[in-house]
Amino acid sequence: MSERLAPDWLTARPIAHRGLHDRAAGVPENTIAAAEAAIARGYAIECDVQLSADGEAMVFHDFGLGRLTAESGEVAGRAAADLGRLAVAGSGERIPTLPDFLAAIAGRTPLVIEVKSRHDGDLALARRVAAILAGHPGPVALKSFDPAVVGALAELCPGIPRGIVAESRHDDPSYAGLTAEARHGLAHLLHVEQSRPDFLSWRVDDLPNAATHLCRLLGRMPVMTWTVRNEDQVRRAGRYADQMVFEGFQP
Repeated sequence: MSERLAPDWLTARPIAHRGLHDRAAGVPENTIAAAEAAIARGYAIECDVQLSADGEAMVFHDFGLGRLTAESGEVAGRAAADLGRLAVAGSGERIPTLPDFLAAIAGRTPLVIEVKSRHDGDLALARRVAAILAGHPGPVALKSFDPAVVGALAELCPGIPRGIVAESRHDDPSYAGLTAEARHGLAHLLHVEQSRPDFLSWRVDDLPNAATHLCRLLGRMPVMTWTVRNEDQVRRAGRYADQMVFEGFQP
């Protein structure tokens, strides 16, 4: 378990999931417009990063381009400059690089960056993110579903808070390559000696559970919960977590 306490700013404000996005209004997720909307309303921001073909961290959630752009194929198959020309969800927004996203936010609100992973041992994205953040003065935290990534970030950028993203069930296709033992470890936080997180980010419908309760009680480790979209989940988050990652409404 981490020897450091997570900073108070990490859970001080509700966290807008992929920014305060509204696709129907022309403000897609993980764009600078969504970040600006969150800042204007006083929220923190959560975003995702993927690695481009030429090694840049791009602010984008999916491995594939199809859901949010008019293109097909994977983010990892395109160079950063090519990705940066793609319109997101038919809007005027383009896929930003992480350096451009950070420059736009300029430290005006806390940013929680999820480092995407295929659970394959590849740490190239973690290394690139750490290099980018080396000179960033604003409040920023890192998280990942992958304990190996979180553990690596402890060495790559020890001064930055890091967290594990988790859920209690692992039937999503993204976990298909993991063994039953590995899934059990993720569900019960059995990797904590490897990952050494400063905070947890747990699926709201899986609260409460033993892992989050004990970390809050014994480890003084805050729990943010995702993704809160309705009143029942707001109540659950208020009772069993320290802050929520929300979407589709304004708390």
